[in-house]
Amino acid sequence: MAASVFICLALLLFQRMPTTETFQSTLMLDMAQILLENYCFPENLVGMEEALGKVNQSGDILRVTDPQTLAAMLTTGVQGALNDPRLLVTYEPGTAPTEAMDLPPPSSETLMALIRSSIQFEILENNVGYLRIDHIFAEDVVNLIGPILVDTVWNHMVRTDALILDLRHCSGGEVSGVPFVISYFCNANPAIHIDSIYHRPSNATRDVWTLPVLLGERYEEHKDVLVLISRKTRGVAEGVAYILKHLDRSLLVGERTAGGSLDIQKFRIGPSDFFVTVPLSRSISPFTGQSWEVNGVFPCVAVKAGRALERATSILAVRNQVPRVIQKVAELLGRYTSFADQVRTLTRRVAQIARSALTSEQDLAAKLNDELQAIFEDPRLVISVTSGVPDTGEPSPAEDLPDDADSLRQIVDTVFRVEILPGNTGYLRFDMFPTELALAKLSPYIVERVWRPIKDTDNLILDLRYNVGGTSAAVPMLQSYFHDPSPPVRLYSIFNRLENSTKEFFTLPDLDGNSYGSKKGAYVLTSHHTATAAEELAYLMQSLSRATVIGEITSGTLLHTQSFHIENTKFIITIPFIDFIDNNGECWLGGGVVPDAIVLAEEALNKTKDIIMFHAKVFQLVEETGELLAVHYAIPGVAAKVGSLLVSRWRNGLYRSVVDYESLAAQLTTDLKETSGDHRFHVFSSESSPEVLDDQDGRIPSREELDHIIQALFKTEVLADNIGYLRFDMMADAETINVIVPQLLDQVWNKLVNSSVLIIDMRYNVGAYSTAVPMLCSYFFDAEPTRHLYSVFNRSSSSTLEIWTLPEVLGQRYASTKDVYILTSHITGSAAEAFTRAMKDLNRATVIGEPTTGGALSVATYRIENSNLYVSIPNQVALSAVTGKIWSVSGVEPHVTVQATEAMSVALGIIELRSKVPGVVRTAGKLVADNYAFAETGAKVAGQLAELVQGRMYNAINSELELAQRLSEDLQKLSGDQHLNVAHIPENLKDRIPGVVPMPIPPPEMFEDLIKFAFQTKVFENAIGYLRFDMFGDHELITQVSGLMRMHVWNKIAHTVALIVDLRYNIGGPTSFIPTLCSYFLDDENPVHLDTVYNRPNDTTSEIWSTPWSAGDPYGSKRELILLTSSVTAGAAEQFVFVMKRLGRALVVGELTSGGCHPPQTYHVDDTNLYLTMPTTRSSGPDGISWEGAGVAPHVEVPAATALERAKEMLRSHLHGPSPLI
Repeated sequence: MAASVFICLALLLFQRMPTTETFQSTLMLDMAQILLENYCFPENLVGMEEALGKVNQSGDILRVTDPQTLAAMLTTGVQGALNDPRLLVTYEPGTAPTEAMDLPPPSSETLMALIRSSIQFEILENNVGYLRIDHIFAEDVVNLIGPILVDTVWNHMVRTDALILDLRHCSGGEVSGVPFVISYFCNANPAIHIDSIYHRPSNATRDVWTLPVLLGERYEEHKDVLVLISRKTRGVAEGVAYILKHLDRSLLVGERTAGGSLDIQKFRIGPSDFFVTVPLSRSISPFTGQSWEVNGVFPCVAVKAGRALERATSILAVRNQVPRVIQKVAELLGRYTSFADQVRTLTRRVAQIARSALTSEQDLAAKLNDELQAIFEDPRLVISVTSGVPDTGEPSPAEDLPDDADSLRQIVDTVFRVEILPGNTGYLRFDMFPTELALAKLSPYIVERVWRPIKDTDNLILDLRYNVGGTSAAVPMLQSYFHDPSPPVRLYSIFNRLENSTKEFFTLPDLDGNSYGSKKGAYVLTSHHTATAAEELAYLMQSLSRATVIGEITSGTLLHTQSFHIENTKFIITIPFIDFIDNNGECWLGGGVVPDAIVLAEEALNKTKDIIMFHAKVFQLVEETGELLAVHYAIPGVAAKVGSLLVSRWRNGLYRSVVDYESLAAQLTTDLKETSGDHRFHVFSSESSPEVLDDQDGRIPSREELDHIIQALFKTEVLADNIGYLRFDMMADAETINVIVPQLLDQVWNKLVNSSVLIIDMRYNVGAYSTAVPMLCSYFFDAEPTRHLYSVFNRSSSSTLEIWTLPEVLGQRYASTKDVYILTSHITGSAAEAFTRAMKDLNRATVIGEPTTGGALSVATYRIENSNLYVSIPNQVALSAVTGKIWSVSGVEPHVTVQATEAMSVALGIIELRSKVPGVVRTAGKLVADNYAFAETGAKVAGQLAELVQGRMYNAINSELELAQRLSEDLQKLSGDQHLNVAHIPENLKDRIPGVVPMPIPPPEMFEDLIKFAFQTKVFENAIGYLRFDMFGDHELITQVSGLMRMHVWNKIAHTVALIVDLRYNIGGPTSFIPTLCSYFLDDENPVHLDTVYNRPNDTTSEIWSTPWSAGDPYGSKRELILLTSSVTAGAAEQFVFVMKRLGRALVVGELTSGGCHPPQTYHVDDTNLYLTMPTTRSSGPDGISWEGAGVAPHVEVPAATALERAKEMLRSHLHGPSPLI
């Protein structure tokens, strides 16, 4: 072990020294015993005692003559082997053993002296507390001096806004005092486990927790605490600093601490004068699982101990500035930006910045900048820290210019450099933009000396590589020279937030001298020095497609901002007060202008000359591309349109950004795809002609090669339940298939043809040859009649070829009654798409997966002029055999769209579902036949459903939801009853199945509120009562709350002279309460036959009679009763209206009711998630008249909205006249 190794090494070193008999041979073993019994890392000492014993027995006794030297060597050996500098061996002759003494309790004077020597405090500027502790008192001492400490020290500190705890000089203390210090900075509850201390002599571990009760107040958690530490901070003080740091309760400032011990003790080694100092205890942090001992505590902010207090106060000053800085930033942004919502969002977000993480102005600036960019996304908006005077961004005043013409001409000649290069190319360089005043003076001379010599050139190079910019006043004028005089062109607009105004800039109509126009070539040279107004010009020339920019990315410096100094801080916020919006509506945020051709600035001029030569050929290349499309593209009408648009884009300058064949190819590809809507176009550049591969090499493969081809192309498997699986990843041509068809039948097809269902996996098939598609499709259709799959229009030959299935194929066909599934992905292309689309169009397969790539059946490549450019053009187009329309280039849209990786599992799920569909439909039919309220109709519907199943009308179902929708449509169509319905209710919604899961009954305390809400009562003029309720309740439930009903509803209207019952919004409910409700409006002398109800499941008929009054005063049969109805009135409400109308007891006013039904019943269909709901009971009157499905016609038909007023009017007339209502 490590310990035994270090002792042996030490002894080997010692045995070379002179031997003496001064030292006892037991010295080493005695020291080992002390370490084994007391050292706080016993696991590092395993085997040490035995190793020392062997060394002593070997006779190699220590030969060191000087005891001090021996002590130093032992110290070196122990510390080195255990990597613990706290272990110390000393020689102290004449030292007497110390004995414990019983001391009397200290006096108050002694305690005050102790406090004064160990604790100092003061209140610093900005109400910052400073507390220096040089000794951590033990628990018993704290109990003695606690009241004094609180009264004389802590009560002053607890009122401060922040606290600096100085432990730089604290090198001693007791472990028992740690919880007291820590607890003052934590909440009382919950208690926090702050340390675990292992004590070796007792071999026990004690957990240390914060204290629930303290003398005095705790330091509030939101206040900052900074702890100062140094190399002299040792022992218990290190534990305090470490705990506060990892509680995130303080920031440590200063130096790495000493790495001392919680508890250290000196032991005499046997009877000698040698002593060994041993750490008895060790701290195990519950936060980190580690200890601060030996390694020390690392500061959060490293600084020399002498400067720690200064740095701590500066950190607190920064944190103290946070609210003021945030408030000022918000004020400035609110004043100078137009985004008030974002400002509020920023205020909320920056208010959440953790003050404890801020250690400098730079920290705060960085965090604020992160939030600013996250919200505003404007790189011009920035907060910086500076000690100097900020630059406000104001432009410098205009320079003074002379007035005489000769001097002004000389200035122009100095500032502008003009040259005519070979090829009639003009060259203009100037290195600074003039101010508005200077421009006004110089303008005539600029036209004379600069513009006139270059205006008639064929191309113009504008060199801004050395132009550092200036004000933007000259930009619109200079830009105007590069456009036609009319019509005016909108250049850009400026929104000035300081003035809250928008100004639009157009080309200027009246220029000094002729404009350069918009047709000739313009080339702008840039470098990383190009800045401000020069960048604006370069940006505009590029964004308006007026020039080609060549060189380096510009500096990204705009004069669109203003800087504001936040008072009494070092912070400066730079706010963009101008939004530069170009002609395309894009807001330019001032990033550098990216050239069309990026080259070094010194190479830009030569590169420009090459580009000018290249641009001379671009129009011919663009025009030729359009002509090739006109001849070869499969859709002639689109080809003509695209060719015209290409030429138009060139004329509008949209090809000025191309600088070589590669960029022209990319631009042409983009334009062809955008203008045609066909993604299959591709233009590319090649130094050599693309290789054209022969379709066939004319050689018949050998038997071994055929086997290899089949194994490479096809994968087959028969899955459980006789499900066939076929995967092939390339479409071979027809000739190859004809050659390998015998082996193909034997090794592939014959394994699958007798499967019950077939899955064809085309997810990895990128296509190739389409000639074999008819043969492949033919295996899935009957021989006769042959089927038209699709037609192919070939533009090159202007012919149309119809593709049909073959009347004869080798081998057995796949029965047309068996289901086929095709799996697709986004890479399924070309001929694989043709097969998939044909199978889908003819309803022969279910397609599952992702939309296919939308490839072409045939693409030909043509050279553009005699250049290095080539264009790939789809020259064939497929037409649907069903619609006659061109197949979409967007690919085949699956019946079931899922991720390609999920397609196989989804297909297997659909196969399983379809195997159950016939049984599910028959079950639904039987449920209808056995339970539908109209028995004859139910039997008829069941029979017709069976016929639909037999006719394969349910064979294409892809999900239970689709099955539910289809069943509902058929049931309602066959029965003529909209109340027959099938719902798909997933497993997670099974608690909401109507008619199966009972509705929860509210607790009794809620009934009163529910009644008040559900029933509306009023008494109109002339004592006309009004009652509205929108749903019928269950009789048993209403009986339970009859007292509340009587109190809150019936008693309010029972004594009116007439009553209006409003059922316009009543959607029905249970019918069990109808007899009771009807009885209130009848006399109690003789029971009245209300209705007869037939129950289909029980095949029984029940008569419904009025009942004796159970509670409350009856309304009787003498007073007038009007029922209001609408097209919404349904179910139980309709039955009530029907009965009361038939009995002649009420006048019905409003609209024909909905024609609902008695409350339907819900049935679970087999082991699916389908639930069939249907009416199982119906009214069966002697006259054969029913309200179900037909509704109840009112006596007085009026719109529902006016029914109440009409009823009130009728009652008023009746009450003042002799005629009855009915």
